Amino acid sequence: MLLRRDRAMTGIAIMLDVAFNAGHGTVVSAGEIAERLGQARRGIEPVLQALARAGLLDSSRGPRGGYRLGRPRRELRLSDIVAAACDGDPAPDASAGRLQSAVLAPFWEELEALCRARLEECTIDDLMKRAVRAGLQRPATAPVNFTI
Repeated sequence: MLLRRDRAMTGIAIMLDVAFNAGHGTVVSAGEIAERLGQARRGIEPVLQALARAGLLDSSRGPRGGYRLGRPRRELRLSDIVAAACDGDPAPDASAGRLQSAVLAPFWEELEALCRARLEECTIDDLMKRAVRAGLQRPATAPVNFTI
């Protein structure tokens, strides 16, 4: 369910963090991502794994391991990220009264459709452009050389 924001938002936040902080040929570690998101590493690991299984992230192991985008930013639709992050989430409880079944459930489905349509339109590249407009600067990817 799209309106269950926890995993969906975590998945999008992870992908944006990787896009923003990983340079060409560099990766970001799960620990760094978790720290910047203010979450526990153990809490984001299932989402990272789901995103990697879906091919949205590439992962490498080892002491210098981490994550980088699995595809170009303009090809990473938010709808794909939400689908991968929320795969396996339990379905909403179907036990409802007549009023909820007749009125609230169809209304919620309309909201879901609107959310899905907007997520289908938006990519990680679009969010990166928003970051630039907000004045955020990406970290330098090359080490600074102070040799004289």
